[in-house]
Amino acid sequence: MDARYLQDKEELKQSAQSVDEDRRAFLTAGLVGGAVAAGTLVAGVAHAQQVAQAPAGSDKPWWPHPKWGKDDVAGASNWITPAKVLDAVKLIKDGKIYRIGRMYEAGMPKFGERAFTMRIPGSPTGGPFGTNKLIYHDEFLATEIGQTGTQFDGLGHIGIQMGKDGDKNEMRYYNGHTEQEIGGAYGLAKIGVEHVKPFFTRGHLFDVEAVKGKMMEAGEEIKVADLRAALQKQGMNEADVKEGDAVFFNTGWGKLWLKNNDKFNGGEPGIGMEVAKWCVDKGVCLTGGDQWATEVVPNPDKNLAFPVHGELITKNGIFNHENLDFTALIADRKYQFAYIFSPAPIKGATGSNGGPIAVT
Repeated sequence: MDARYLQDKEELKQSAQSVDEDRRAFLTAGLVGGAVAAGTLVAGVAHAQQVAQAPAGSDKPWWPHPKWGKDDVAGASNWITPAKVLDAVKLIKDGKIYRIGRMYEAGMPKFGERAFTMRIPGSPTGGPFGTNKLIYHDEFLATEIGQTGTQFDGLGHIGIQMGKDGDKNEMRYYNGHTEQEIGGAYGLAKIGVEHVKPFFTRGHLFDVEAVKGKMMEAGEEIKVADLRAALQKQGMNEADVKEGDAVFFNTGWGKLWLKNNDKFNGGEPGIGMEVAKWCVDKGVCLTGGDQWATEVVPNPDKNLAFPVHGELITKNGIFNHENLDFTALIADRKYQFAYIFSPAPIKGATGSNGGPIAVT
């Protein structure tokens, strides 16, 4: 085998390991982008590493799933049954469709070093063909396709290190699947997004921004009391939220989209563990928000990095839909609707892009 090939291969391996370590440190610290000074980042990573050996609240196995069993790979999308679809249809009164996903473009805010780059080869890409001189365009897209823009988090996106750092047999995901079982350079061997069933369910929007009277700020946590205040303001009842429904939270943070990306990326208001437990108790299938993580960042407990993701996705199979836009729904005072979304069945992917809709 060519020596130069082996050298290139080793350099590529080392580069990939370096990128992975950088991203892991970045995520563990719970800090985002250029909004945090380098000294603060280093201190945050060092502090996070001190507590990394004993993940908070993760000392007991959460698998197998008590409802769907040890072999399940579809998570809370199992709630979407014919009965659930027929129940959701009852919320459709005027037949109006709302796009609640955002446009995908290069300038949108993105987590860390993620990228979104589209090119049209040629222009036109091909042709002319035939006597009718047909020409055509193709696009080439380079991106973390399930984790940029309006993004749907699949079950393989978030896991928890249970044992020593680096032990892939103790990196646990939904239903106890390990990194050793599912990991791979060319897609997840299990719990890829292709196993998620399409969503057609009842959606409930909590306009917490309206309750607060202003856009919420980074690090400001949505509490269950805020949800109840929103329900009262919107003429709804807590009993309206049924098993298998989807719940969404408007904080006002989405107003920063493409207007102040640095602030948008620098943290966010959102739900904390209190509301996460409420969602688990309610048996919802999905949470979503107008921010990039749905949960509060930084977490009030500075030792924790994205614990709501771990609680909902990893431990309970409840999905998360990020960077949504509720502007039109709120303008029309539509807080309950049929939520419809079919994740792109990309084999082995961690999540999905796409265009979710709300129908009223």
